[in-house]
Amino acid sequence: MVNKRTRRFGVFPSANEDAQAAKRHVDTPQCQSASYRLAFQDQDFLLREELRPVRLQLELLKPELALQEQQIESTIVIYGSARTMDPETATVRLEKVLEGLKKNPEDYLLQQELAKARTAVAASRYYDEARKLGRLISENVDTCKHVVITGGGFGIMGAANQGAHDVGAKSIGMNIVLPFEQEPNPYITPELSFQFHYFAIRKMHLLMRAKALVAFPGGFGTMDELFEALTLIQTRKVKPIPVLLFGRRFWHKVINFEALVEEGTINAEDLNIFQYVSSAEEAWEIIKASNGLTTDGKP
Repeated sequence: MVNKRTRRFGVFPSANEDAQAAKRHVDTPQCQSASYRLAFQDQDFLLREELRPVRLQLELLKPELALQEQQIESTIVIYGSARTMDPETATVRLEKVLEGLKKNPEDYLLQQELAKARTAVAASRYYDEARKLGRLISENVDTCKHVVITGGGFGIMGAANQGAHDVGAKSIGMNIVLPFEQEPNPYITPELSFQFHYFAIRKMHLLMRAKALVAFPGGFGTMDELFEALTLIQTRKVKPIPVLLFGRRFWHKVINFEALVEEGTINAEDLNIFQYVSSAEEAWEIIKASNGLTTDGKP
């Protein structure tokens, strides 16, 4: 079978053949000049400000081709905080703080840390639920349909990828370059691990094949991703999909959706775009029903 990626058309050499040939030039000032490099091999050229439209196109195209080659047909998106700890880590942190307070009960910083540690322990249940949901989805669907996809980081994202990994299933991670150290979680399928420069292109890829979206508690990033999806559905720029907000108490505390209706900035029916869930099993039942899946996840 001819590999479409390397197939030659007519008498013209492939880009790869020309790239290899270009390396064999003689050592002269003319050949060593940056102007002589092939455009697609010239990194300095590709990183110029004027080439941003080209970089946007490349960042859209590269993951798309990879997903096509892996025959990924549809995905289930799972959003959530990268800071959410697993229960074991959160418990160890709390125990260390408590031990420190035994020695220094008047330590104001430790008292503040205690409140944070207790909150982390309470929030760690979301880690378990995200992992369980990743597992439920992955063990009940075809290999290339309804594949778990996350932002590629740790916390809730890592938990969801881990759930897929637990049952030997593929999962996708779409990480992004940040000013501080950032790396993908170890549970993503390696050939489905992507890195982005542009948030906008990353968010587009996260939704392009989505058949449902589950948003666990999170910060600015989660809110950004969630509200973009809600806006796209509200404005009918994308077809409606289930949008599940995990943890009613959290979402009611941080966002007053009803106030937006009262202020007239959204319509009452816009609240029907999303619904609340409190368990992985509940989320999976809604995802199944909305996508016409049977008990075993098949159509």
